[in-house]
Amino acid sequence: MNLVERVKNIILSPASEWEVIKGETCTTADLFKQYAMILAAIPALGGFIGFSVIGFSFGLGTFRLPLQYGLVYCLLSYVLSLVGVYLLAIIIDRLSQNFGATRDMGAAFKIAVFSMTPFWISGVFLIVPALGVITLIAGLYGLYLLYLGIKQLTDAPAEKHLGFFVTTLLVAIIIQVIMNGIVRGIVFRGPMMM
Repeated sequence: MNLVERVKNIILSPASEWEVIKGETCTTADLFKQYAMILAAIPALGGFIGFSVIGFSFGLGTFRLPLQYGLVYCLLSYVLSLVGVYLLAIIIDRLSQNFGATRDMGAAFKIAVFSMTPFWISGVFLIVPALGVITLIAGLYGLYLLYLGIKQLTDAPAEKHLGFFVTTLLVAIIIQVIMNGIVRGIVFRGPMMM
């Protein structure tokens, strides 16, 4: 799997790329090491540079996270992004039976990892905090990839794809809110207390 080609194809031609992905055999560990761990570093590093080096401006001036808090933010964001992908894969795998699909952790992991691609790639925009909204837009595109992945990589009946997607999405949102709370609680509590 060529990382650059995969990123380009999953973003620009997702329907055909999901078919390619479906036919591939790769271990969860390889997918994690050769794809997720590399791309998940982009928003973590972008956020570190943006929040600690460049800073973000308010009407009264520019706020920068102290470097030590920026590093904590970077590490937590990175680790929790990877944890989040793993949890999303578990959710997809466990929910599959409820929607008439066969449990397949390999397919679930592929769906979870590759649907995160737009968010991870757009993390470069976090270098300029004002452009951070682009990561949200890319995240929405990632939801489309999640839907396509569920549709193409699971054997759920067609009439259950939307329900499978919506249920997965709701659980993923809850997990994301919890993880964001952890990062913000740890990182932003310190600088505000100074």
